[in-house]
Amino acid sequence: MTIWLITGASTGLGRALTEIVLENGDTAIATARRPETLSDLIAKYPASRLLTLKLDVSRPQEIVDVFNAAKEKFGRIDVVANNAGRGAFGEVEAIDDADARDVMEINFWAAANVSREAVKFFREVNPAGVGGRLLQVGSAGGLQGFGAMAYYSASKFALEGFSEGLASEIDPAWNIKITIIEPGGFDTPGIGKTAWAPAHPAYSKKELPGNFFRSILKELRPQGDPRKGMEVVYKLATLEDPPLHFPLGKDAVDLVRKKTATLLADTEKYESWNEGLEKSA
Repeated sequence: MTIWLITGASTGLGRALTEIVLENGDTAIATARRPETLSDLIAKYPASRLLTLKLDVSRPQEIVDVFNAAKEKFGRIDVVANNAGRGAFGEVEAIDDADARDVMEINFWAAANVSREAVKFFREVNPAGVGGRLLQVGSAGGLQGFGAMAYYSASKFALEGFSEGLASEIDPAWNIKITIIEPGGFDTPGIGKTAWAPAHPAYSKKELPGNFFRSILKELRPQGDPRKGMEVVYKLATLEDPPLHFPLGKDAVDLVRKKTATLLADTEKYESWNEGLEKSA
């Protein structure tokens, strides 16, 4: 039986993953800022299979406390799904500094703190060499920046670079595997409730990205099914040799292809400009 720790388990992708984990007979340590939102699962599953804990990921001590509670209750963790996050939507000039910093705090710094505790737990609490799996829930927006989502994309780009660096510095003997999940559009409850900053006057044209998305936000229904997506993530966690990157959804896969092609084309077009840049002898 696999023991999972899932952050942001109350809604969206985190909720779907928690349900799948439990339905497959595994154990879930489900965390949320409001754990009472998981009351239906508490009523359905015994305490031996489900532990719900309050966690505000922006509070480092609460992260430490969650891992300590998991150690006391189960003695090990096999998979950490680092899923908690928030959006920040609107033009760069429209979003105030507090919101911009908060999205970095939650999507990057909090995720980094969870990652640090996960690696430490896998190495020092789990039996030597058993290791564990760290699933970083990033975003297709961490592979390609989008208009009116610059701060959100920046936070997810930061998580990408952090996770790549972390994966490269871990001792292979620890058997800790990291995968960055990069979801495209999935129809989660938060889509229609997303708060947008008021438009900046300079961006009044209807065809600009911010105004376009504002106009369709309440009707926006991405094609991705959260449950189907998380079934793939569940399967991914069982792989002996998992990939470092995993674009999730056809739109995410298409984005990777287009981004890669653009990068390669630009690199090849101006490759000759890099000749002779070495220091003179």
